[in-house]
Amino acid sequence: MSRNGDPDPKEHVRGHAGGPLAGVRVLELAGLAPGPFAGMMLADHGAEVLRVDRVATVAKNGDRPRTDVMDRGKRTIGLDLKSPEGVAAFKELAAKADVVIEVFRPGVAERLGIGPDDLRAVNERLVYGRMTGWGQDGPLAQTAGHDIDYIAIAGVLSTLGREGEKPTPPINILGDFAGGGLMLAYGVLLALFERERTGVGQVVDAAMVDGAAILFAMFYQGAQTGFWGPRGTNLLDTGAPMYDTYETSDGRHLAVGSLEPAFWAELVSRTGLTDLPSRDDRANWPEIRERLATAFLSKTRAEWEEIFEGSDACVSPVLDMDEAARHPHNTARGTFVEVGGVTQPVPAPRLMGSGRSDLAQATRLHDLTSWGLPDDRAKTLREAGVLA
Repeated sequence: MSRNGDPDPKEHVRGHAGGPLAGVRVLELAGLAPGPFAGMMLADHGAEVLRVDRVATVAKNGDRPRTDVMDRGKRTIGLDLKSPEGVAAFKELAAKADVVIEVFRPGVAERLGIGPDDLRAVNERLVYGRMTGWGQDGPLAQTAGHDIDYIAIAGVLSTLGREGEKPTPPINILGDFAGGGLMLAYGVLLALFERERTGVGQVVDAAMVDGAAILFAMFYQGAQTGFWGPRGTNLLDTGAPMYDTYETSDGRHLAVGSLEPAFWAELVSRTGLTDLPSRDDRANWPEIRERLATAFLSKTRAEWEEIFEGSDACVSPVLDMDEAARHPHNTARGTFVEVGGVTQPVPAPRLMGSGRSDLAQATRLHDLTSWGLPDDRAKTLREAGVLA
């Protein structure tokens, strides 16, 4: 609580040590960003995440903390999974784990001897989380791909962009992170919840193409009913002048989301464009857009911020990442925090009264006894170059 008795905006960060997932042990097999992102989401809320890297990667890094934001709160080791000794050691770790996160192509884990059947033979309560672009089966399962390919096949990419222009990928947020990493973390939680009833773990098949598709469930329905048209012609995809971005005189931008009539009236009043034609007639949209664009170009972004401050016009400055970390609202809520000299978003969503108290960069884990690998065995594996 703050001094005046109100909830402290940073309570969700420092909260109770451990967080709601305290006691949940996760083995994260090293992979590209969506896998570590899922592990970060679990670690942020208290899970004990042990990232298993290649031996060479850990040996190169030494005891220096990993600075990747998605490795925060984790511990790391290196393990040679191409050696029988390394596979045996991994199974010993899995016997003490609640979750394994695996992001290989279908069949790779099985060939290594650490697939779901291999590990659940030593731990039937294990939740085995698998994430791929295409899923564990289907004609594309063994095909290479990236976020842009997965959202293309999901039908999502076709909806993104302005009218008359080619589809525009939104970096790799929709496939990799939202449709992949976040859905994997969600699936792991579902499997853990069901394990409480059955006592048995599950295999989670998180495919980015599936995840991207479910994110657009409303728009698939809209396209079939005629509510949603071609890209760039709709209310929320820059088709409407009241939901778009506009440049200011200093080359910055404003985000305008004045959808409801009351919000639109506020925007019209604050811009002085009281003689705009009715926005209810789509034929007027080009004129409205042009006049708004001209008006916003007449002042700097800061000047417009002052004009719209405290209003319900739904007009906001388009901040870059540095500005976002310093914005008064984000500062008041503690939306960003510095970890190891790097500014990072805090865990989300917020569970008030619960959270992490130890956001930190990933560090080496030297003592694996609690994971079922006693010191003498670990020492033998290190001397053999199997464990780092």
